[in-house]
Amino acid sequence: MFKSFDVTPKVVEIDSNPGLTFYELYMTEGVPGLTGLEPDPMLEGTKAFPGPGGTMFRLISYPPRRPEGWKPPAGVTFESALQEMSDKVPRMGDHFERGAPGMHTSDTIDYGVVVRGEMTLELDDGQRVHLRQGDCIVQNGTRHRWRNPLPEPCLMAFISVGGKRG
Repeated sequence: MFKSFDVTPKVVEIDSNPGLTFYELYMTEGVPGLTGLEPDPMLEGTKAFPGPGGTMFRLISYPPRRPEGWKPPAGVTFESALQEMSDKVPRMGDHFERGAPGMHTSDTIDYGVVVRGEMTLELDDGQRVHLRQGDCIVQNGTRHRWRNPLPEPCLMAFISVGGKRG
């Protein structure tokens, strides 16, 4: 049975980082029941990442590389930007490091696909990989950050599966 052909109504725009947009598509907690009668879990809202055994399917549009001299909107600080993220995607800002902007970690296995554009994935040891449309990544609770190297947005699809650190 098809339940919807609409774009998700759960679109989260981060005003402090213009162009950063989360399209929250679907999530589950624990082992999902497969009755075919499940209510839309997105009606209850969203969260940063799923708990152990849960899943999250989202698209993220990353803003283009900022031109030299670009400044965030008036009044925006790093802390206020993280707070806005946590307000709109509960606890998302908690996963980002204060001393290394953009660097973050989650207790998930993440499957990522570049849908449109290009992206640079940087790991905590400074290693970088340049990804192009169609490229896929798998991360196991990896400490990392994303950087869009192009002057146009990059759209990525992510499926995250909640895990537990050993």
